[in-house]
Amino acid sequence: MSAQQSSPAPIPPDAAPASSAARKSPRALAAALVVGILIGGAGVGVAWAVSGDGDASSSNDAAGDARDACRALSGFEPSDYVTKGSKGEIAMNRFGATIVLSAAAAAGDAQYKPLAKALLIVQNRHAATFDFGDSEVKKNLDKARQICRDLD
Repeated sequence: MSAQQSSPAPIPPDAAPASSAARKSPRALAAALVVGILIGGAGVGVAWAVSGDGDASSSNDAAGDARDACRALSGFEPSDYVTKGSKGEIAMNRFGATIVLSAAAAAGDAQYKPLAKALLIVQNRHAATFDFGDSEVKKNLDKARQICRDLD
């Protein structure tokens, strides 16, 4: 190019191809996070179900799924959910396992539907607020814990 010729004009920002990461909404990212948690929880639930650790209190029926959901819930600490590292991973997986196992229990026996419903409300509300301190989240988490205490 000679000094007299101008270089091509830059591409205007609205004509430039946008990266796929720039187009993702916070809602889509939150949905992906929830799906990831559920998949992780399902993996933990399956691992518990097939591990056969000799615990007579767990079995491959609705009652066993409910007990395992409650066992995961008893080990779930909401404040650890946002912690980086293994504490956070454990909390996320226990939360996911609790939801998945309670749903399996409810599918196998209608008496466990209140547990699954309370935890589904917790999951949905938490996905909307990202806050375990939210009054609706706390209320239903407490309700699920009470249902678990009543199962013993």
